[in-house]
Amino acid sequence: MLSEIEIKELEKLSKENRINILNMVYNAKSGHIGGALSSCDVLTVLFHKCMNHSKGSDRARFVLSKGHASALYYSVLSQIGYIDKEELLTFRKLGSRLQGHPCLKCPGVEVATGSLGQGLSIACGKAMALKLDKNDANVFVLLGDGELQEGSVWEAFMGAPLRGLDNLVAIIDRNRLQIDGSTENIKPLDDLGAKLRAFNWDVMEIDGHNLCQIYDTIEKAKQSNKPTAIIADTIKGKGVSFMENNAGWHGKAPSEDEYTKAIMELKI
Repeated sequence: MLSEIEIKELEKLSKENRINILNMVYNAKSGHIGGALSSCDVLTVLFHKCMNHSKGSDRARFVLSKGHASALYYSVLSQIGYIDKEELLTFRKLGSRLQGHPCLKCPGVEVATGSLGQGLSIACGKAMALKLDKNDANVFVLLGDGELQEGSVWEAFMGAPLRGLDNLVAIIDRNRLQIDGSTENIKPLDDLGAKLRAFNWDVMEIDGHNLCQIYDTIEKAKQSNKPTAIIADTIKGKGVSFMENNAGWHGKAPSEDEYTKAIMELKI
């Protein structure tokens, strides 16, 4: 359970991540804001409270399957000391370590990602390798709900229980929007929880912006005897009123006026 002091600190860190995301995408004049803002609270809690992110072999492994949310990932990595905050403004610049999708040039990045639908399979491979090495480290993977429409994701969902990958936690950013609109109008996913339970996963459904729920659920998932899927109900563009629940903000940079309005909202 998080203390009041811890909650306040996480709120501060999450707001800082949202501001960093806006700064990075605006400065680069390109990038993905909506899905980075929706998963911001989840990643803030995961990295600051639930993951062992040391550089040793016992560290937890993290795979950002929705690689387009890289601005958030880099911001969190700067908070935990892998990169300097000043480097964030090199985001998506030629020669930068902070490419539009994560690559291994960036310290702290375990896997180059961005080809949607591949991250869960990679995470399964890492979880299997840890089992073979008798290493108790966890593997976490963050997926977008739009990419769950890829067939390769379901192959991985089928395989993980068969291999006994109880060290694997898949977190699904269930913001219900993808680049072309509503997930349910494009390829319906619901009842997502029932589908995953039918594949023999331990399934937990939470408010993806409730810091205490996020923390308690991840900690519970780490103790499960099955691979665990956490369905985090989120709001695309969370934190900026005119971006919230708006698929148009999936992958574009704000204008100067939009940027100013967004930053003013976040700094309140």
